[in-house]
Parts: sequence; structure tokens; C-alpha cells
Amino acid sequence: METVTKTSPIKTVNPFNNELVKSFEVMSDEQIELKIALADDTFQTWRKTPKAGRAQLLRRVAHLMRIRINQLEELATLEMGKLVKESRAEVELCAAIFDYYANNGEKFLADQPLETPQGSAFLSYEPIGVLLSIQPWNFPFYQITRSAAPHLMAGNTMLLKHASNVPQCAQVMEDIFLEAGFPLGVYQNLFIPGNKIDALVADKRIKAVTLTGSEPAGSSIAAAAGKYIKKSTLELGGSDAFVVLDDADAEQAAEAAVRGRIWNAGQVCVSPKRVIVEEGIADVFLEKVKTKFASLKVGDPMDEQTDLAPLSSEKAVEDVIKQVQKAVEQGATVIAGGHRIDRPGAFMEPTILCDIQPGTAAFQEEIFGPVFMFYRVKDEQAAIDLANATDYGLGGSVFSSNNDRAINVARQIDTGMVYINHVTGIAPELPFGGTKHSGYGREQSPAAIYEFVNAKLIRVTTADNAY
Repeated sequence: METVTKTSPIKTVNPFNNELVKSFEVMSDEQIELKIALADDTFQTWRKTPKAGRAQLLRRVAHLMRIRINQLEELATLEMGKLVKESRAEVELCAAIFDYYANNGEKFLADQPLETPQGSAFLSYEPIGVLLSIQPWNFPFYQITRSAAPHLMAGNTMLLKHASNVPQCAQVMEDIFLEAGFPLGVYQNLFIPGNKIDALVADKRIKAVTLTGSEPAGSSIAAAAGKYIKKSTLELGGSDAFVVLDDADAEQAAEAAVRGRIWNAGQVCVSPKRVIVEEGIADVFLEKVKTKFASLKVGDPMDEQTDLAPLSSEKAVEDVIKQVQKAVEQGATVIAGGHRIDRPGAFMEPTILCDIQPGTAAFQEEIFGPVFMFYRVKDEQAAIDLANATDYGLGGSVFSSNNDRAINVARQIDTGMVYINHVTGIAPELPFGGTKHSGYGREQSPAAIYEFVNAKLIRVTTADNAY
């Protein structure tokens, strides 16, 4: 086992057994400066690279990810603990996203004609420069992909500050970009602690910042970006409502709720955290959920048969336990789970909390682990009101046998995304992002590629027709 100095926070610790695997040295200020300068210099040529050439390189990244899928899936599971089958699906999704922007980027970035009564006009979409991408650990490849694929296709260059517990995932992606043929400096890792970020945002060569992370981190980044008049996008926390109407299929809804909540051991911004069920179906639904929870297989995330993986770290499981304990102290009831699992590793029992009252911590906070917060409501309007009784607004779900009814409810839920009869999902062509304290901006879909481009107006007319 490698010996690590206390000054090095960038390390791989396997959450299945809490063993240290590898560490990385924190970059010096001189190393950081060289990387910023290289990104800025490379941008001057990369922006002029034909879009078809950029697209070809994205396709190569997708191809290499598919070739290396066994290596990548094992690395993600080793570093942050997710089920290896979930890691495999993540790598496949990333390859699909790179292909999506390779296949559609030229079309999205084509000049857009504008109607005008005099002369002609169009929008020219032009890259803006070096972007700073700050990403979390819970989807170590996907988080990189959804910020890198559209913005590199647009002609920007990128510096990545990844989470400190997934350095090997960060490094292998930089290696793949270089192997695919991307010019040196288009995409680079920064192995740095969080306290170095403000200085990066202040640097004039960095033109914008994108962050996925906590609400406090997003507030800090938004303030820094605003101070220096730079564009930012934020994808922050979520406390997504999973609304089950009384005409829903209870079995289908319970299966989706359980699978959605244990996905990534509950460490997903858009997993169903607040389960809101009309009273006519509540008892049947809850019994099905308890039965499914009891049948989950907990164990080695490398085992294809495992259902529930460890959380990402010791601190992660300790934080979730504290949140559950605080909820109980404030009047909530645990009707399943609630404890750490007595075995090595960062494992938490699947947990159901009931009787959560407005004004308590659990009513507003996001719990980032396999914990259901169950609410029984009298009718559809009460479900809508409760779904909106949060500062967050990322995703959500509505289950009903009547699609028109479900869509009507979805229109009244104040979030960036609502899925009908499905947990909030992910696809290259579908926009991802939220509202309220869940952030702003969109990733994936055509919308993502326009976040960090200059939509420049070019107008052709004559002096006597100008206005």
C-alpha cells in the first residue's frame, strides 16, 4: 500500500474496504499557470479547427471509451464504489453523448438566419475561450462528458477540476482525449484542492465556469463568476419528488421508486428522495417498497449480483446517518433501516423515514444516500403543493395510469425536468438542469452547446435601410 503525506488530499480510497489505493501530488502554482497558459494558447488554434475535424475527434473518444470499457468500469467502481454494472452503463452513456455531439454539432452550430424586413441577418455561434469545469465524484466519467462534449465541439478549451476522490478517472479521461488526437491543451486536469478555485475564476484567461456540486459550492462559484463578469452554469442539489397518484400501478411505481433510490447507492441528484403518495394507494405502495428493500443484496460492487453498493466514503455514510438521526430527533419515524450495516466498508441500510414535519431539517435537506422520505397526502393538489414545498427544483416523477392527468400534474411542479411513469433519467438528446436552488443552465441536448458560445449577430444592409 502506498504511503501518502498528510498534505495530499487527492487520493483513491476504495469505499468497499476503506483501503488507500493511490495518491496524487497537488499541483504547484507554477504547474497551474503552465496549464492555463497552454489552454489559452491552444484555444487560438482549436477555435479555427473545422467543425468536422472536431467531430471526428469526439467520435474517436467514444470509440476508445467503448474499447476500454472494462478498464473504465472497474476504475469508477474502485474509486467511488458504485456497482460495476452501473459503471458500465455510465461509460456506454458517455460514449453515446460524445457521438451525439459529433453527429449533430455542426448542425447545432450552423449560422442561424434571422427574419428582418431590411437586408439580411444571422447569428454566428463562436467559442469564447478557456472554460473551467468543476465536477463531483458520483458519476466520474459522465460528469466530465456532459460538460466536455458540447463545449469542445463548440471550439472551447477546458480545464477540469474533478473531485479529489476520483483522480484516476480524471487522469484516464485526459489520456483518452490525447490518444484520440486532441491537441495538447484542449482538455487538461487540474489536481488541486478547492481553495485554489477562486483564483482560477478570477484569471482573465478563463472565460466561464461550469459546476456540478452542492448548493454552497454553487453559491460561491456564482458569486465569484459574477464578480468577474463571467458566464456560469450550475447543476446543484435536488430533493426530487416522486409523486404516485391513486390511479397508478402500485407495483410499477414501487419497483421504479426502489430502483431509482438505490441507484448509485442513493447518491444521485435526481433520484426519488421525497416519495409523495395519495392516501388511496399509500398502504399498498409502502408494503411493496418495504418488501423490495428487504430483498436487496448488499455486497461487493464488483459482483454483478449485488443490488446495493457502499456509499462513496466513510464521511458520506457518517453524514447520512447523522441526517437520519437528526430527523428522528425532530419527530420523524424510521420504519425500515436507519443504521449503518455491520460490515467493512461505507454501507448504509436502505431506509424509510415517515412523519417528517415542515420546518425540520429533513423536510428541506437533500439526503445523499439510500433513504426514502415517505409522505402520505390526501389528494392530487396536496401532492403538488408538497412537491413544490422545497427550495430545490431539479427533477421529479409522476406515476399515473392516465398520461393526461400525469402531464397536468407535471406542468404544476416547479422543476427543470419531470418524467412520467419513470424516474428522472438521462439521455444525450434530452436537456438536463434545474431551477430555484438547483441551479441554472442546461447540459445535454442542443441547449448545452449554446451555453458557452457567443451568439454573434451579423447584419447585412445599406446605410439608407439601417435602423
